Amino acid sequence: MHQNEIIAFNHELLAWFQQNGRDLPWRRTKNPYYIWVSEVMLQQTQVDTVKPYYDRFITDFATPEALADAPEQSVLKMWEGLGYYSRARNLQQGVREVVEKYDGKLPDDKKKLLELHGIGPYTAGALLSIAFGQPEPAIDGNVMRVMSRVFMIDADIAKAKSKKQFEEVVGKLIAEANPSAFNQALMDLGAMICRPKRPDCPNCPVRRQCKAYSARVQEKYPVKSRPKKATVRCYAIVLVQDQLGRYLIEQRTDSGLLAGFWQFPMVECETNSDLLPAAFRKLASVERLDFHYIHRFSHLVWDLTLYRVDQAIDLPAGVARKWVAVDEFERYPFPVPHLKVIDWLKNLRMNT
Repeated sequence: MHQNEIIAFNHELLAWFQQNGRDLPWRRTKNPYYIWVSEVMLQQTQVDTVKPYYDRFITDFATPEALADAPEQSVLKMWEGLGYYSRARNLQQGVREVVEKYDGKLPDDKKKLLELHGIGPYTAGALLSIAFGQPEPAIDGNVMRVMSRVFMIDADIAKAKSKKQFEEVVGKLIAEANPSAFNQALMDLGAMICRPKRPDCPNCPVRRQCKAYSARVQEKYPVKSRPKKATVRCYAIVLVQDQLGRYLIEQRTDSGLLAGFWQFPMVECETNSDLLPAAFRKLASVERLDFHYIHRFSHLVWDLTLYRVDQAIDLPAGVARKWVAVDEFERYPFPVPHLKVIDWLKNLRMNT
């Protein structure tokens, strides 16, 4: 890459960003802690989804000390509905380490950042460039897509080893630019113009530097191998009530998928959702309700059906369970599929 190419690319990109960059709440601060919160929330989550969560989160946990001291259940409740809940636990653990080791001030050293719980190369790069103005690449899917098209890079972006190649390219570019503006400009270009499908090439500020555009092969980039097919698991969600009309809920284990969240009991069932789950076949009264929901995780799909039973079924021992009224559900963090059940219950109550 020649110096004049670097200068031209940076000039066009940053001029476009100055006029068209998104006005986002976390861009109105240089507080490294707030920027850290935003970067964690933005992982695999759309910007418009993150905005209200970010505002509520930094209001309730305005300082690293406030987040470090908060009960995990409060943090999960604040994160409820945002998904990828391990992010919240990792963020809190990392913040606790900052409070303990660095008196609540995020270090501006890459090695020290990478030693913190939950901070990987991308987050470290984003923090160093955006919060501290250091010329550090922040390589995510958006950036790899833009770079792969501009420079026709054939590396498979689904493979971890490919990131090194993109880091080298971005490292040469960012060294000649304002690091904070450069990385955020690349993020915006990937989100607004250089989209995965139907990129808006006529309005792209760097189309003259884009090799894929010149060759009319931009939609063939980036190169990405197909992900593994998601595993489908079928579950019956069980509504069990006591004589006071309260519902039985249980807490998931403190590790693994949705760790620490509360839910209605779930029983794995046949892949054919028309079949009555084996755990119910000996019960006197079982009612299949008008609720079916499919929830997609990264590599897993839950196919969920709702049942009401008139007595407690055999459930695994060693699980924390409580009887809770509908009005008390707000006290507990629930994953999205079970929030849908709560909404269904509330609507049913309003219409009866």
